Amino acid sequence: MSEVMSHLKKSVNLCDMEIWNDSCSIEELNYAIGHGASGATTNPVIVLNVLKQEMHLWKDRILEIIKDEPKASEVDISWKVIEEMAVKGASILKPVFDETKGKKGRISIQTNAQLYRDAQAMTEQAIKFNKLADNMMVKMPTTAAGIKAFEEATYNGVNINATVSFTVPQAVQVAEAVERGLKRREAEGKDISFLTPVCTIMVGRLDDWLKIVAARDKIAVTPGVLDWAGVAAFKNAYRIYKEKGYRTRLLSAAYRNHLHWSQLIGDDIVQTIPAKWQKLYNASDIEPEVTINKPVDPAIMDELTRLFPEFVKAYEPDGMTPEEFVSYGATARTLRGFLAGYSELLAVVRDLMVPNP
Repeated sequence: MSEVMSHLKKSVNLCDMEIWNDSCSIEELNYAIGHGASGATTNPVIVLNVLKQEMHLWKDRILEIIKDEPKASEVDISWKVIEEMAVKGASILKPVFDETKGKKGRISIQTNAQLYRDAQAMTEQAIKFNKLADNMMVKMPTTAAGIKAFEEATYNGVNINATVSFTVPQAVQVAEAVERGLKRREAEGKDISFLTPVCTIMVGRLDDWLKIVAARDKIAVTPGVLDWAGVAAFKNAYRIYKEKGYRTRLLSAAYRNHLHWSQLIGDDIVQTIPAKWQKLYNASDIEPEVTINKPVDPAIMDELTRLFPEFVKAYEPDGMTPEEFVSYGATARTLRGFLAGYSELLAVVRDLMVPNP
């Protein structure tokens, strides 16, 4: 009897789409690869959660680093752990990377969230991370400084993953920055064939922000409408990317419901899906189909644009300037979460360095 193909594997077989595992957890990554995944992503919160779930796999190694590097600070040791997690994940994905000649099989490691205002520092850290493994990709936040860093990192041969990104104006600015970096390399005769940049739209976090706005401003909205906000923004960005011929692919992240998978299936798309959602989608009765060019119901679009100026900012390509990105609600909340996660990660390492007697 032939094996029944999972929904996620059907998704990637329908079109030229990738699914990634939204974690560097070894157990979760192995499950994802078994269902068609060909990449993985990390961030400070993900690394923290992996440590909490898999401390039995990492505690001895962290204690070993503490012993071997007596002058290292908790910051130094934490970054050593982050880098080792990424390298371990990269090794699991290396067969995919080799088989596809570098087109797939990468893992994303995120720069220090505290650097979100410093383009030079982010670029320097990205170049350093890029050398950790052949199949490394580097995440940086889509702030005004991040836009500059994307161009410079791309020019320096780094595969970038633009994160802390929720809106069409952010996605357009990322793609334009990458194009500048690629064109600079091309003008100097440098190879670009190995560059596979992506731009994230954290669809669920845009939904989250508008739900906060609705509660704050006491806006009565039809149930379910706000679950389409991130999908609508992603579809609009995808349309623009195709029209402009950008060489960056769009990546959907921050899953909250099945629309974030089922409505964003199509060519040149990456979906980075947490393990719990992978299992829910595979267990569902939703039959995947190519949906990326299927428009959102006009009635839903009317309600979103009429009631939510914050959605218009996110949907229109000129809805915000790069200088406004950092103060947009979804950006500020996510940056704060990443910064808090980083601080908590340091605290976990600190407890191993200086245990409570």
